[in-house]
Amino acid sequence: MHRDMMPHFELYQPDAVDAAIDLAKRIGDGAWFLAGGNDSFDWFKDRTKRPQAVIEIAGIKALSGIRETTDGLEIGALTTLSEIEQSAVVREKYSLLASAAGRVASPQIRNAGTLGGNLCQDTRCWYYRYGVSCYRAGGITCYADTPEGQNREHCLWGASRCVAVTPSDMGTASVTLDAQMVLRGPSGDRIVPAEKFFVGPSTDIRRMTVLRPGELLVAVRYPKTWAGAKFYYEKVTDRNTWDFALVSVAAAMILDGTKIKSIRMACGAVECVPRRLVDVEQLVTGSEKNEELATRAGKLAVEGATTLNFNQFKVPLMENLVRRAIRDA
Repeated sequence: MHRDMMPHFELYQPDAVDAAIDLAKRIGDGAWFLAGGNDSFDWFKDRTKRPQAVIEIAGIKALSGIRETTDGLEIGALTTLSEIEQSAVVREKYSLLASAAGRVASPQIRNAGTLGGNLCQDTRCWYYRYGVSCYRAGGITCYADTPEGQNREHCLWGASRCVAVTPSDMGTASVTLDAQMVLRGPSGDRIVPAEKFFVGPSTDIRRMTVLRPGELLVAVRYPKTWAGAKFYYEKVTDRNTWDFALVSVAAAMILDGTKIKSIRMACGAVECVPRRLVDVEQLVTGSEKNEELATRAGKLAVEGATTLNFNQFKVPLMENLVRRAIRDA
């Protein structure tokens, strides 16, 4: 199913956000925004994605940069993952973001890949990516969720015809940090909490985010609530570089002595959206941080998981990751 031949398209390279949005509005459904290109070029070569016009936004300087604000930190959507990983202010105050960015793929990809691209990328289910007419692609079958389906990387929660998971490492970290997504479209700006930015198949099986046609993610705002907190990030993959997560965990914790005063946690690659661990947060808040509490948290985190043919290993893996996050943050 690999075609390795991109379809013909018109290329536009605006130098301003409003110009890019205006172009997309005039072109209509055939417009495709292009940033680092790591996700887009895969689609163009390996699947029949035939945009009428590609709007390359990489040259829009206003979409890049890391800025401290009175409310916390704002990162432009075109800021590269390498810049986030290496930023002094990120490493000092929001090291969870640096850790997550540093675990994306390889250094070469992080040098080109952007925060916005990582957050907005489509799912990596191989049936969907390689041209099979599954539910997400408009068909009538989820080929991963069949007796013969290869589904070791697929979901434990949130299945609704589709069992694919979110591939975004920065999404898991952003949900944990209670980030706000700044979206801009023909009608102006709107602010969406990170937890509501991602959507599952029961909401819209054709999309991974709430982005509307012709709308751009322009920046992500991280509140100062979690600046300088205790953080934990761990991502388990088949290989240390390149691969997407089998399971990942992110935690932000504020301590009062040895007690957990407040906490936010999320897991990646177990649901079509970053899975917020609200029950675990409620369990551990106000409690002494110790091994017993961490063990209880791990067991609670995996309650209600529904496994597929080949992904049963994700349950003990997630349980142990949550346990380590509570213990070692």
